Amino acid sequence: MYSLLQAPAPAGSYISRGSKHMRRLAAALLVLATVAAGVTVGAAQLRRNYYAGVCPNVESIVRGAVASKFQQTFITVGATVRLFFHDCFVNGCDASVIVASTANNTAEKDHPNNLSLAGDGFDTVIKAKAAVDAVPQCRNRVSCADILALATRDAIALAGGPSYAVELGRLDGLSSTASSVNGRLPPPSFNLDQLTALFAANGLSQADMIALSAGHTVGFAHCNTFSGRIRGPSVDPTMSPQYAAQLQRSCPSSVDPRLVVALDPTTPRAFDNQYFKNLQNGMGLLGSDQVLYSDPRSRPTVDAWARSSVDFNRAFVAAMTKLGRVGVKTGSQGNIRRSCAAFN
Repeated sequence: MYSLLQAPAPAGSYISRGSKHMRRLAAALLVLATVAAGVTVGAAQLRRNYYAGVCPNVESIVRGAVASKFQQTFITVGATVRLFFHDCFVNGCDASVIVASTANNTAEKDHPNNLSLAGDGFDTVIKAKAAVDAVPQCRNRVSCADILALATRDAIALAGGPSYAVELGRLDGLSSTASSVNGRLPPPSFNLDQLTALFAANGLSQADMIALSAGHTVGFAHCNTFSGRIRGPSVDPTMSPQYAAQLQRSCPSSVDPRLVVALDPTTPRAFDNQYFKNLQNGMGLLGSDQVLYSDPRSRPTVDAWARSSVDFNRAFVAAMTKLGRVGVKTGSQGNIRRSCAAFN
């Protein structure tokens, strides 16, 4: 997908070169069309009252389970939000990231890029599923994918973020392989073009990407994901020197690099627009965060949402709704799992 950002071949190129370019362009457009079609077809079955006839109280049941988990640990918020994102970006929002590996299959959750997913996110979904299934009329009638989508909304709201209507009707995926994760998740080193291209491949705009990146207003990152920015010949020039010094104290080179620090050093226990204010002050923890401000093309959006939490919340809700439509499974593509961690 990154090749789409390259300039077209100049006029006067050899015919063979132009033909090759056109073939590549046609193939790329076909991929984009396929992705867009998948998002549209799957999303068509989603509606807010999907379970009205079989489990009318599903939202309040899930909300209660999430609230209980939230009271145990605030980590629930960042863990659940991140779990939803990692699920949707790999073959769609189908709860395949929750499936456990077996002797015959290494599942998504055991891919190196998913090993840092906090267990509290998985536990939130499993407990919410148990609460739903404890109601006889709801038992095995609500998908794990929908429970994850609802739990994500509820966790965000509990942390002070916006509450919003969640479209329902996703089926659970029938496949989960570690190999399917390759190239689907953005590493912390991505620049703006790379981030924009990866999100576009999932039907999301650059504005959606910036809004969803603000999920980093909660949660943690391991020291080894940003150590290159605070060590070496020089500190990353886009990072505040004071913030870099603080991180060097929190993540000494002689200590386990798997230590974690808050993604938002200012209001780590609130889902708010402080993320964007941090970027303005050179306090984006990951390179892929700070680039949203250091790149002049995305800086105006960061500035706008730093000024207005109302505008940010509106954009975030719109982006989360679009994210929840990615790769939705329908018909024979999925089912409703009896256990979120295992196929039926």
